[in-house]
Amino acid sequence: MSPTFDLSRLLRPRSIAVFGGGWGASVVEQLVKAGFAGDIWPVHPARETVGGVRACPSLDALPHAPDAAWIGVNRDATIDIVRALAKGGAGGAVCFASGFGETGDGAARNAALLAAAGDMPIIGPNCYGLINYLDGVPLWPDQHGGRRPERGVAILTQSSNIAINLTMQRRGLPVAYMMTAGNQAQIGLADMARALLEDERVTAIGLHVEGVGDPAAFEALARAARARRVPIVALKVGTSVQAQAATVSHTASLAGSEAGSRAFFARLGIPLVAGLPEMVETLKLLHVHGPLAGRRLLSMSCSGGEASLMADMAAARDLDFPPYTPVQRAAVAATLNPMVTVANPLDYHTFIWGDEGAMAETFAAAMGAVDVEGDTEGDVEGNAVGFDLSMLVLDFPRTDRCSDESWTPAVAAITTAARRVARPVAVVASLGELLPEERCDALLAAGIAPLCGIAEALAAADAAAALGEAWSRAMPPPILNPAPTPAPPVTIGEREAKAMLAGFGIPVPRGRHACTVAEAQDAADALGYPVVLKTTGLAHKTEAGGVRLNLADRGAVAGAAADLPGAGNGVLVERMVTGGLVEMIVGISRDPVYGLMLTIGAGGVLAELLADTVTLLLPVSAEEVAQALAGLRVARLLAGWRGGPAADTDAAIAAILAVARFAQARAATLEELDINPLILCEKDAWAADALIRIRDT
Repeated sequence: MSPTFDLSRLLRPRSIAVFGGGWGASVVEQLVKAGFAGDIWPVHPARETVGGVRACPSLDALPHAPDAAWIGVNRDATIDIVRALAKGGAGGAVCFASGFGETGDGAARNAALLAAAGDMPIIGPNCYGLINYLDGVPLWPDQHGGRRPERGVAILTQSSNIAINLTMQRRGLPVAYMMTAGNQAQIGLADMARALLEDERVTAIGLHVEGVGDPAAFEALARAARARRVPIVALKVGTSVQAQAATVSHTASLAGSEAGSRAFFARLGIPLVAGLPEMVETLKLLHVHGPLAGRRLLSMSCSGGEASLMADMAAARDLDFPPYTPVQRAAVAATLNPMVTVANPLDYHTFIWGDEGAMAETFAAAMGAVDVEGDTEGDVEGNAVGFDLSMLVLDFPRTDRCSDESWTPAVAAITTAARRVARPVAVVASLGELLPEERCDALLAAGIAPLCGIAEALAAADAAAALGEAWSRAMPPPILNPAPTPAPPVTIGEREAKAMLAGFGIPVPRGRHACTVAEAQDAADALGYPVVLKTTGLAHKTEAGGVRLNLADRGAVAGAAADLPGAGNGVLVERMVTGGLVEMIVGISRDPVYGLMLTIGAGGVLAELLADTVTLLLPVSAEEVAQALAGLRVARLLAGWRGGPAADTDAAIAAILAVARFAQARAATLEELDINPLILCEKDAWAADALIRIRDT
């Protein structure tokens, strides 16, 4: 993990030096426009003023070392200025220039920049810088669309252009900090985020991540954020599965950079979102309500179409619209026209539209405010569903052509109901543009999350619930990510591989190697029929026709041995696993960033086609493995399909944990491990095929 730098002066400066006349003038103008309360010191050898502020001719002419500096000169001059700032005791600097580590000739220049900075923190190079909206500090060379909140979320991105665009959002998201990381020559994205945790006004953090260069730094960030109860959500880009020419196993073809990223962030309790709109809405929900306690949702709308959309779009996620209790259903029905069907999602029709009091009663009753036999108003045990998030679908008309006056009673009603129920509440627009920024501001002030777009709202609820689940569990240990032994990997034969696995408690069928047909027949007699014959030395034996199953006598063995491709090198004779219910794949692959990855999923010859897998990072617990199995589509087969027998999941979990122990024992040398299939029966599980590639010298 990279060393820790003190960013406090850079993030919240009282004095700022700005170097450069072009982009630097824009920085000065933005500081003046923001009403920065500290000292602004432009530095330029030839100009009297920069951005309308009197300039100093050199760094030496400044009254004292600045808390922060923004450097907008060429890359070589940047190094000289950084060196002078560091020697003078400055608090930190933003390096705008490009041409460092991102270029072919920039490595030496990058090293020189780091040497010049020493212990002084620098952001970038090749980045715009940062905006501290809370204190009115834009170390920023361009226009931006943000405003000063009292508290809000922090957004960090490696892309300056994405940062600019995010400042222009009109969705009501209160942004406390916007930071760009650029090349991350000295300070990475995760370390920047950790520094922002020191500001108690930061309510949540959003990360736009192009690459995870230092997993340990992200692990430290996740631990610190959880300790301070600050939720984090991430948008990870560049996660497409990359070609892995050196791999030969099924596992390696299923586990790539995308699977590793998903597993890593899930392990840290940092939900991944699919795009910028989802990230903005998730941050908004987290800003208002934090992680959700569960996945029980309520939807209310005055349209059956919107109710159906909510139900249909939530079906693809692990979200639930539970039915009302009988008491609650009666309470809701009492507030509505008899023609209305009381259900969740609720279409309350338009009979009460415009009647603030009636709508407040309906919303409150639906959200769980019931009064039974003199009980005080609120959730009464056993009488109402305690929803983890109640959502009112409310689309506002465009005010340039229409009037939104009749929507005001609905806003007032949901505000009143939210106060009465005291549970997380959101107003959701079916389209993002149908919830104006000024309405978002009013809802935020009332403690209601304004969410723009149904799909984005459900994604936000999913992410907030995942955070709640993660925070209810202990933080996992650091990932197992040792540097591999430099020796080239070699493939271990199936028989030897199974012997190695058996030593760690992984059940394997009894088998013998045979060099002749007669030896194969004798081996089969000794093992007991039915048997399996396999060609040795092939990575994908089934696809190559190198496997013969269910051989019941000596004649069948002789015919199969004579027909197998490559049988001249001998064959493996094994007792056939009978009573198999489910075939699974269990494997280990090595990711250059995340280390050893455990992949579990539907196996057999259709492993890649079905792609029904879950990837976990080592080390793993029995609970994690059980949860991974339960999340597979093949889990329905494990539990017994259409009245059939259930597979022995305890045996499967034991075998998978044994694979993990084997991988941990050989963490520096193991390259790939592939058990395909692991055959699950009613009472046991068997590794029917195994491949190992290892870097033993």
